[in-house]
Amino acid sequence: MFNPKPFWRQRAMTSVPVFVGLDYHQDSVQVCVVNGGGERLLNRSVANDARVIDGLARLRGRPVRVAVEACCGAANLAQQLREVYHLPVLLGHPGYVARLRGSPDKSDFSDAQLLADLVRVNYLPKVWLAPDYIRQLRHLSRHRQQLVNRRRDTKLRIRALLRDNRLKCPHDAEAWTKKWLAWLTDEAALPAGDRWIVADHVAEVKSLNTRIAAVEKRILKVTADDPVLAHLLSLKGVGMVTALTLRAEVGCFERFQKAKQLARFCGISPRNASSGQRQADAGLIKAGNPQLRAVLVELAHRVIRGEGVWSKKAYALSQRGKQKNIVVAAIANRWVRWLHHEMRRFAQAKRTSAPAPQKGAAPTADAIAAAASSG
Repeated sequence: MFNPKPFWRQRAMTSVPVFVGLDYHQDSVQVCVVNGGGERLLNRSVANDARVIDGLARLRGRPVRVAVEACCGAANLAQQLREVYHLPVLLGHPGYVARLRGSPDKSDFSDAQLLADLVRVNYLPKVWLAPDYIRQLRHLSRHRQQLVNRRRDTKLRIRALLRDNRLKCPHDAEAWTKKWLAWLTDEAALPAGDRWIVADHVAEVKSLNTRIAAVEKRILKVTADDPVLAHLLSLKGVGMVTALTLRAEVGCFERFQKAKQLARFCGISPRNASSGQRQADAGLIKAGNPQLRAVLVELAHRVIRGEGVWSKKAYALSQRGKQKNIVVAAIANRWVRWLHHEMRRFAQAKRTSAPAPQKGAAPTADAIAAAASSG
């Protein structure tokens, strides 16, 4: 491990522009510094300490751009280097960087130099560095979803045990109602071993219900003064889970220049599989947060069932012979494109102190046409 103490006393050449690549690890960070011509000035492994990294990055000149691959923990380090040490840090997209460095001789040494070279020629595939509030909101949103997934899986295990024993509630009660749960715990003719397992699962479901309610209470407290979340909730068809997921995963809607970019980020853009004279689609693109795409598809189902412009658009698509899943995906895509314009209008109104759109205002046909044709 490189000992950083000697370079604290050295005089940095602050007038020389340099470019820095950081290969992040939990215990150490590989720091590579190159000049404008691509010449490697240093490439060393140091402790995962922002103060040490800042000193080494400035040792051979003035950092013009600093690149670090986005991974677990890298955002926290990048924010500290930006806000405390005022380094121009950029996050590199991990998927693109991984493809670019697909070499049989991969090492931390070569990875840091590749990042430095990419940022030197301004070819680094960048991702947005979310502020601390958005990152904390993402943690809460994903924690809630993990608890919901655990509750769903536990309920499925209970239903599997009932099917395995060929048992069905004779009271014609829907699953998970009080009447159904009373039959399950008191009357179901389960073997002794399965009854014990069911009781354990039921206790787990009750515990998860309590924890999910606590997380939702915490989310409401954290987002009480969030105007963006409040505006999302005012849109027709948007509930708390949808608004929270959009706010946490998208963060700032204005960072997307075009509505098509936002739709692609959400993973609801059609994927083109054309080749030569063959024109074909291949479903939705394999990108984006799965939970974000799921809530948008669920929202599309809700707005289609309404009586607004979205239901008319869905009916027109179905009349053209489109399958139901294609219609839902198309409505989700166009709704997100409309949302991009809506959130830009909201941000502009907020800046100019103009009144925000009325609660529950449905999108106009002109707004949807503009959203569908943008990008």
